[in-house]
Amino acid sequence: MMEANSGSRVAVVTGANKGIGYAAVMELCAKFDGTVYLTSRDESRGRKAVDELEQMGLRPAYHQLDIDDESSVLKFRDHLVETHGGLDVLINNAAIIFPMTTPAESFVESIRKTIDTNFYHTMRACKILFPILRPHARVVHLTSDDGHLLRISGREPEAAILRSKFSAPDLTEQELCQLMEDFIDAAKNGDRFERGWPNSVGEREDTWPNEGYIVSKVGISALTRIHQRQFDQDLREDLTVNCVHPGYVITDATFQKGEKTIQEGAEAACWLAMLPPSSPDNVVPKGAYVWHDKQLVDWVNGPTPSIY
Repeated sequence: MMEANSGSRVAVVTGANKGIGYAAVMELCAKFDGTVYLTSRDESRGRKAVDELEQMGLRPAYHQLDIDDESSVLKFRDHLVETHGGLDVLINNAAIIFPMTTPAESFVESIRKTIDTNFYHTMRACKILFPILRPHARVVHLTSDDGHLLRISGREPEAAILRSKFSAPDLTEQELCQLMEDFIDAAKNGDRFERGWPNSVGEREDTWPNEGYIVSKVGISALTRIHQRQFDQDLREDLTVNCVHPGYVITDATFQKGEKTIQEGAEAACWLAMLPPSSPDNVVPKGAYVWHDKQLVDWVNGPTPSIY
C-alpha cells in the first residue's frame, strides 16, 4: 500500500468501495499527482476494494470513513492533517437510495434517512473537512439528473415558489435546511404534491429512487452554490466546488440497470476534481451543475441535455 508523504497532494473519495466512487479512485490513481484515498463505511469491504485496485497496479491509500458518524469524519480529518497537512481534492460520492417500491409504511422513514445521509451528513462532512482544504482545492458533489431544480414539480404555483426559494442567490444553509424539513413534514402529512413537492407515483420505474432521493439531490445542488459563495469569500486562493450528474450508471444503486459503466460515470467528476488552477486565461467552472458529458447546465431553468 502507498506510503503517504506529508506535504504531498491528497485526494479523497467518499463511499468508494464500489460503483462510481470506486471508479473515481481508479481514475485518480492513474492521473492524479499525489495520494488518493479510497474511503468506505465498512472497512473490510474498503480494504477488499483496495486489494483489487492493487492487483491492477494502482496504489490507493485507505481510511475508514462513515459520513453518518461524526466521530468517523473527525478522526479522518485529524489523520489527513497529521499525515499530509491538508486536503486538495474531495469527491463527495457517499449516498443512499430507497426505490419507488419502498412500502408505504416505511416511506417517511426512508425520506428521513435519505435526507440525513445524502444532505445533512454530506454538509456536516464538508464543515469538518473544508477548513483543511489547501489553496486551489477542488470539491465535487455527486448529484443527479434528479438533482435538477425542475424536479421540484408538484402542484403549481406552490412548486414555482419552492423553486424560487431553492434558487435564491442569497440562500443560506439554514434556509436550505428548513426547505428539507418542510419536505419531510409534507411527506408525513401526505400532502407533498399540494405543497409543491414531487409525487412520482406512477411516473417512475419501480427501481428508480423515491422522492426522498430527488429532494436530497436538489438540496446538494443548491448547497453547491452556497459553498461556492463561501469559497469566493475565503482567503485561500481559487477554491472551487461543482456538482455533477454522472449519468444513468450500471451500479447496485440502479439494480444493475443503466447506460454507462462506472468508469464512464466517474469521468466528469474526475475532470472537475483535477481542474487546473484558475486564471484570466483559464476560467474554470465554479458552483456549476455539470452533466455527465461535462456540459455546464442551467440548474434553474434547464433544459437538460438528455433525459438522464
